[in-house]
Amino acid sequence: QVQLVESGGGLVQAGGSLRLSCAASRIIFSLNTVDWYRRPPGKQREFVAEITSGGITTYADSVKGRFTISRDNAKNTMYLQMNSLKPEDTAVYYCTVRFSTYWGQGTQVTVSS
Repeated sequence: QVQLVESGGGLVQAGGSLRLSCAASRIIFSLNTVDWYRRPPGKQREFVAEITSGGITTYADSVKGRFTISRDNAKNTMYLQMNSLKPEDTAVYYCTVRFSTYWGQGTQVTVSS
């Protein structure tokens, strides 16, 4: 069974940084397009960032220039480096494999003002 496990969330002050990780089992990240999504409190889930099997990255406008998605093929793990965090970045962050039903359980990120 495919498993995606996120980690690295927490409470941080505005302007701070966090790095989220998503470790995968029974699926090879480097062969797939993998995404980060988030669900802010009381809102729908929204796209954050994506990295294709070829290493092409795409970002939501709201995080462009502040967040960086990357992948460590040897560890089969995906990362989201989040810098210059804002209170509006507060959300549960999820990793997923595009065009699949595979989602992680989510990790909470809270940014205080």
